[in-house]
Amino acid sequence: MTSTPTAGARPDEVRRHNRTVLLRRLHVGGPCTRALLATELGLNRSTIKALVDGLAESGVVEERVPRRRTGAGRPSLLVLPQAHAAVVLAVDVRVEQVAIALVGLGGELLGRNSWNLRRKAREPDEVVTHIVESTRLLVGELGVDLVGAGVAVPGVVRRSDGLVHEAPNLHWTDVPMGETLRGILRMPVVVANDAELAALAEHLRGVARGSADVVYVSADVGVGGGVISGGAPLRGAAGYVGELGHMVVRPGGRPCYCGSRGCWETEVGEPALCRALDLPEGSPRGAVVAELRALTTRPDPVPAPLAEFVDWLTLGLVNIVNMLAPELVVLGDLFTALPGWLVTQVGQEVRRRCLVSRAVGGTRIVASALGADAKLIGAAELAFEPILDAV
Repeated sequence: MTSTPTAGARPDEVRRHNRTVLLRRLHVGGPCTRALLATELGLNRSTIKALVDGLAESGVVEERVPRRRTGAGRPSLLVLPQAHAAVVLAVDVRVEQVAIALVGLGGELLGRNSWNLRRKAREPDEVVTHIVESTRLLVGELGVDLVGAGVAVPGVVRRSDGLVHEAPNLHWTDVPMGETLRGILRMPVVVANDAELAALAEHLRGVARGSADVVYVSADVGVGGGVISGGAPLRGAAGYVGELGHMVVRPGGRPCYCGSRGCWETEVGEPALCRALDLPEGSPRGAVVAELRALTTRPDPVPAPLAEFVDWLTLGLVNIVNMLAPELVVLGDLFTALPGWLVTQVGQEVRRRCLVSRAVGGTRIVASALGADAKLIGAAELAFEPILDAV
């Protein structure tokens, strides 16, 4: 991370830039000393002192003696972000459940709630009403003020205004989620694809921290993906990118919610996992996870349906790695319950069959470190992006 100003920048612009860089470092990286901040950000100590003093005066950070002292002499004070200095609402809309959380500066989870979606409860108006009511209850319980919101939705989302163009598994079309929530909550609201936000979360706070090129792939009722390229989220025209589950891998295959046939998610999504495990489609999520957890030892021989599932999962990942050349693929949601031997087998096959993986020295395939919270954490980070400039 660099804080070198551009040529011709005014002193106030330089100060604001340095302040934002420092605050972002504390928000994502956690507490550290002034000396370490100076080293990491490439700023002199007097600049760091002025920035920290200013943030402390406004209640955004505080300095504290560390609990553990090392060496003799006066200990270096830790600079800590203050969670209540800026609190955002994070929302994760799933096909069968909605989760919300209030998240403070530094990523501290202050409170959360969730509820199941059934039939009429999946209607956009019902979802919005429940989000607003639950948010107001949490805000009242915690006594905080919100400065913004981030919303994760399993669909194609227009980033500019938060229009959910299509969320096939929710049966939503052209839902103005961002505009509606902004009008009711009276604060900035940003909406994005859920898998894109999970990729952001893993990149900032999870297993992909420190990796510049990452693909996140998650399995729920459907399959979604998010891409970090060169350390930043990859976005297509109008922000529409990441529908990896609708890559056609089996022409003429099973019909998909999106209107196509043979999409990857029809072969590796939750219904496909049920078939691979000899469970009825629509089985409770807990039953699917329990069956996967029971496969800690590789069966011999591997049942044909499960072997077919592994083949389709491998094929899709080979295509993704060949196209995007990530150093890391993170498997999320239901994929985190896959037994270790299966993930190892898939990783070996991807490296064997993938030209790009061999060229870059082998793409690693790992399970999510954030699990079911990845999309919620990503939604919070999305909300914080513009706020760190203004705190």
